[in-house]
Amino acid sequence: MSFMESIRTCFSKYVTFQGRAQRSEFWYFVLFVFVGQLLLGVVDSVLFGTVTTYEGGFEAQTNTPILSGLFGLVTLLPGISVVVRRLHDTDRSGWWYWMFLIPLIGFIILIVWFASKGTHGPNRFGDDPLGGAGYGGSDDGDYVASSIPRSGDQG
Repeated sequence: MSFMESIRTCFSKYVTFQGRAQRSEFWYFVLFVFVGQLLLGVVDSVLFGTVTTYEGGFEAQTNTPILSGLFGLVTLLPGISVVVRRLHDTDRSGWWYWMFLIPLIGFIILIVWFASKGTHGPNRFGDDPLGGAGYGGSDDGDYVASSIPRSGDQG
């Protein structure tokens, strides 16, 4: 799934908590939200904040993050729904998202789950978002077998 396709998918499934989301959909949306918040935070600082310059650098701050705040509100529900769908892809209930409330440990466990492969084929939350073709590692005939013997092969 491409970057733009994943953003479109997340916004088209704005509050869809059923189904599954593949890793690329989730991580591209996380990247989109991170970069968007970063850029809009800079714009907020320039437009609505104060910039203090001093020898060797500057400091920008704002007490009114209007643009980044609106962006955060717009991406909140699609962000929660893609998290729930990503957990579904790993055959876990969306309620596991509450684990982020456990300091540090919960966040680390969620990151590991978000980065892990989804279940191959359909699971209790729906069909495989890759159509059953992508997670495996099975040889689909597109690659030529290597002539280099594997360790343990008898020649």
